[in-house]
Formats: sequence, C-alpha cells, structure tokens
Amino acid sequence: MSAKIAGPGAQPRPRRERTRLATVEEIKATAFRLMREQGSTDVRFADIARAMGVTGPALYRYFDGRDELLTALMADGYDTLGRCIAEARTGVPDADLGGRLLALARAFRDWARAEPYQFALVFGMPVPGYAAPSTALTVAADGAIDQLANLFVDASGRGVLRPPLIREVSVPSVDWQAITPLALGVLIPPESLQAMLQLWAMLLGFASLEVYGQLDWMSPEARDGLFLSHVRLAAEVAGLPAPPP
Repeated sequence: MSAKIAGPGAQPRPRRERTRLATVEEIKATAFRLMREQGSTDVRFADIARAMGVTGPALYRYFDGRDELLTALMADGYDTLGRCIAEARTGVPDADLGGRLLALARAFRDWARAEPYQFALVFGMPVPGYAAPSTALTVAADGAIDQLANLFVDASGRGVLRPPLIREVSVPSVDWQAITPLALGVLIPPESLQAMLQLWAMLLGFASLEVYGQLDWMSPEARDGLFLSHVRLAAEVAGLPAPPP
C-alpha cells in the first residue's frame, strides 16, 4: 500500500526503511506506467524490472512475485477510493441522505475517470493467471463499501428508507460479513440489502461505460446530466431519498 507520511512529532523512519518504501512506490508507479503504455493491466515482472533498469530477481526483495504486486496495487485502489468517498462526504449534513448519495456517487465516478487503471484492476476483467487473496482485498474494500452500507442504515434509522422497487429477494444467503463488518442483516431488511447491491451495480455500470469510452459520443454536459438522473433513478429504485434534480 502507499507509504504514509509521519505526522508532527512522529519518530522519523530509519533510512533503510525509507529507501525500501521509496523503491516499492517506484515499482508500483512503473507498473502503472507500463499498463498505460500497453493498454492492459497484464504486466510482467520482467518488464517492470527492465523499465527500472534492475534485474528481475531484484524485485523479489520487495514482492514475492507479480501476483503480490497486483494485490498491493488493488489494495491501493480500494484505499484511494475509500478516501475519495470519505472526503466527498465531508460538509454534507448527516440528514441530507440524497446529498450524501450524490457525493458518494460523484466521488466514485471521479476516481474511476482519474484512475482508469486502478479502476480496471479492481473492477475490470481479471488479469490472466492472477488469483486474488480474498482476505487481503476484503479488508481494503471495507472503507468504500461501508460508506454505501451506512447510507442505508442511516436512512432506516431516520425512518426514510422506503421498500425498494424490487422486493422479491433473490440473494437471501449472501455472506454480508464478507462484504462489510456492519450487521446489515439485523439493521435493514433483506430486500434493502439486495437493493444496496443493485445500486452499487448501477453505479459501477455507469462508471464502466465512461472509463471504457462507451459514452464518448456524448458531450461532457450531457454525460453529467445523464449521470445525475442515473443516480436519482438508482435512489428511487433502492428506496433511498433521491438527490434533487
């Protein structure tokens, strides 16, 4: 994951650790540069080493292999997305649930457009031959998923969570603990749990269309208008208060 800057009064990291962290970040940056250049997330360890001017075995001092590097890049993507959503939430009143949904949706959309290869790693086609360790990425994903889950929980607590448009529950046995540590099965009804996944899928679908250029035929203003109506539609379907038009 990305190196964290020590706060005021914190003990400085030893030089060797700072050097190691800087090299880890260089490896990650090189991997993303190669992804952009080749238009694919399927990068090879040997290509990263060659681009950095080091031998292939030298990279194994920092990562066990390409799969561990890809996992770290995905975890960074989830962390960045979680921070973007949390920052977007700042300044929006707790009671403004429609505004909070719109802030979350815009943060997700903006992150996807600004970081298309992070988006592709996290939500795009699987990299050939890569199998993600689910535990490592589940922890990283919590920050982003929890923001959406909290929205449904708060709406329920305030008495404004309506029954969703689709009330027949088709995923009653989902392991919600694997998605978020919140006790969602107790806090909101099963049909709203399903609606939360449907809303997430709607936001992800719009972001995918934009990231992969499927809406480039529209003007930016038209896409912005379509996005706002898409979020309002998603809220209405899920039973959440909708943001204003």
